[in-house]
Amino acid sequence: MHALTSRQWVLLALLTVVWGFNWPIMKLGVTGYPPLTYRALCLVIGTPILGLGLLAMKVPFRIPRQYWRELFILGLFNMFIWHALIVLAVQYLSSGRSAILGYTMPIFSALLGAFIFQNQLSKRAWGGVAAAALGVIFLLWHELANLSGKPIGVLLALTAACAWAMGTQLLRRTAIPLPTLTLSFWMSAMTACVLVILATLFESDQWQPPSQVHWFSIFYNAILVFGFAHPAWFYLARNLPPLASTLSVMMVPILGVFSGSLALNELLHWQDWAATGLIAIAIASVLWPSQKKPDGAPTVS
Repeated sequence: MHALTSRQWVLLALLTVVWGFNWPIMKLGVTGYPPLTYRALCLVIGTPILGLGLLAMKVPFRIPRQYWRELFILGLFNMFIWHALIVLAVQYLSSGRSAILGYTMPIFSALLGAFIFQNQLSKRAWGGVAAAALGVIFLLWHELANLSGKPIGVLLALTAACAWAMGTQLLRRTAIPLPTLTLSFWMSAMTACVLVILATLFESDQWQPPSQVHWFSIFYNAILVFGFAHPAWFYLARNLPPLASTLSVMMVPILGVFSGSLALNELLHWQDWAATGLIAIAIASVLWPSQKKPDGAPTVS
């Protein structure tokens, strides 16, 4: 198991708040507005903001040519697929349930890590994955009937979560010897280009000026999500074991459900409270300090 530093705890707390509240805000942003165009605008505005941050901190922009292919693969799984599919899924589902399905990512990450990357997980880690899975089932309890009628939204969200899980595993193992902020900037820039192309191809006939509510949602995403949350996440994902980083953000869908209830009048049930406890157990399973093992004993993260 992995003990977080004070800096990592602060980033995790801020990340959870920003991403958690973003689910109902994103739902408002795509209500009555083309989703791919909405996401493209968020990235087109947010990427230069992130670039200004790199300039202010004197972080290098240049990536040597030999790393371009690996950077593209990281962008494909961490950004391209995730952002294109999850914003489409939000149109079909409630904001809270979109968050829940999106955050099946830690479960996919654990399975990919164990069966593809040969990660050796402890019983405690598997217990955390099981608690997270059960928590997701509880959160979806009252939505199963509705979800069955919206298979496209469910499929889009689960595919996005699976791609993000693979991206997290790859980011942890990247050999690119550059700051995480540099990688984050170029992945965001590439994703902005991809989404502009997709929005032009599929939504140009639906383009319209954003309303004040849409602009609020766009700028929230541009500044807080793409300017802060994504670089913070990539930092955590690159510096923590994949299971620790993924399960550590499982409070995001909980916050998404409860903020959606307050902002959008989405109903809460006892299963939501039970899921909160289960996901807290899942987080503790990978972040609570383990007892020290005797010298020479193997450790598992």
